[in-house]
Amino acid sequence: MKTYELESVDLDLFKQFDYYAISHYNLPIELMMENAGFHLASLIAQKAKPHDLIQIGIGNGNNGGGGLVAARRLKAWGYYVTLDIPEPITRDLPLTQLARAKLFGIPTNFYPNPDIWVDAYLGFNQRLPITGSFEKCIINANACNAYRISLDIPTGYMGYEKSVFFNPDCILTLAAPKKILDRFSEDTEIYVADLGIPKEVYEIYGIVIPPFYESSLLKLRRLKRD
Repeated sequence: MKTYELESVDLDLFKQFDYYAISHYNLPIELMMENAGFHLASLIAQKAKPHDLIQIGIGNGNNGGGGLVAARRLKAWGYYVTLDIPEPITRDLPLTQLARAKLFGIPTNFYPNPDIWVDAYLGFNQRLPITGSFEKCIINANACNAYRISLDIPTGYMGYEKSVFFNPDCILTLAAPKKILDRFSEDTEIYVADLGIPKEVYEIYGIVIPPFYESSLLKLRRLKRD
């Protein structure tokens, strides 16, 4: 698979970029969530074998909503998917996505050793320290033999490598590479997915748009850390 060397973006700048796109281009968060979830499902399908058990960890935010979209997509494609929901879902959009996932027949059974464990627990607005229920899930995930995938910033990781965080084999970041992810080992695969944000928004914030015209899911070229 072709790899791309792209400039990473500061997380605070990315948040401004993201909010601007939503507010000025009438891009509903639910639409962005659907795009993120579709790309996450596509990446999981690249990594999964036909009979793998795929467990997706869900939190009470937009990342959790993206994970629920991915679960629904994977179920529709014939994969066996289960949901790990450590804390109650109470926000409107994740609740809507959870209801859809349940209509697709996706169970909410926790498995301690799935084949693939997906971290869609918390997003880039997470605050540390994470709660005990999420910490327990992360410790379990890191200790098992599952192939681990994070949706955007891994849960528990905000640049402090000594904190308890989901340790992924693979990360799907959204819209643009993030500097905070550059700190991961070159052994960690990182992909960037198109959310449908217009080129004009990238230009306003001085961000080079990834070549999504070649593919809406791009693998980043990782450089060795000193």
